[in-house]
Amino acid sequence: MTRRRWIADEVTGNTAALIGKHAAHLSRVLRAQVGQKFDIATGSAVRSGKITAISNDRVEFVLGAELRTKLAPKLTLLLAIFKFDRMEWAIEKCTEIGVTRIVPLIARRTDSHLAASASKRHERWQRLVRQASEQARRAIPPAIDAPVRFKDLGKAGSAASDVSADTGVEKFVLAETESDVRLRDILATQSLLAAKEIMLAVGPEGGWTDDELSWFCKSGWQTASLGDNILRAETAAIVATAIVSDALG
Repeated sequence: MTRRRWIADEVTGNTAALIGKHAAHLSRVLRAQVGQKFDIATGSAVRSGKITAISNDRVEFVLGAELRTKLAPKLTLLLAIFKFDRMEWAIEKCTEIGVTRIVPLIARRTDSHLAASASKRHERWQRLVRQASEQARRAIPPAIDAPVRFKDLGKAGSAASDVSADTGVEKFVLAETESDVRLRDILATQSLLAAKEIMLAVGPEGGWTDDELSWFCKSGWQTASLGDNILRAETAAIVATAIVSDALG
């Protein structure tokens, strides 16, 4: 039987722990017991772990052998902010598929109320990607940046200063105005194996503005389509991430 995997909140030598609500789910909901074994992701490896102490807000493990894991290819998703319930669905599913970093983006057409509230959701998004990573048995949850405004993309000192990098990075932006080039077709004609990172940008409801698309093109991003149907933002993010992940093997 495949053992459930947990991402440790604390790691010291050959011991690890879950704390707070994270521990409460294991101790109170799943009713774990001392001696029970799980896989524990420590941030640098995945190791076997056995519960040595348990309470409502803390579960401690002794760590054993390191387990073999497959490293995920580096896949960054720039996700323009849209309605939070649907956006969080996309964050969860893209995490399960294998994205390694998510950059929430305040685009020109992002609703102003959502833009003003986005920073308050960051901690919630961090919990969400950890939970989704445990569900998908990932060794490391994706990094999720604090929300960034489009005008700050690529600027020195910005958290998203690297999105205009050129060397070894393949970059694709989904655009409703792109009718001739489909993402799947691009990936079928070029190998991504040599790329050190793949970046994928998905726009807000209403799509990118002309100025935003112009910035992407000038910064070396390739425009692509997912087909003739107009998809919701969350559907586009999940489908595009799945296509790129499949191409990466």
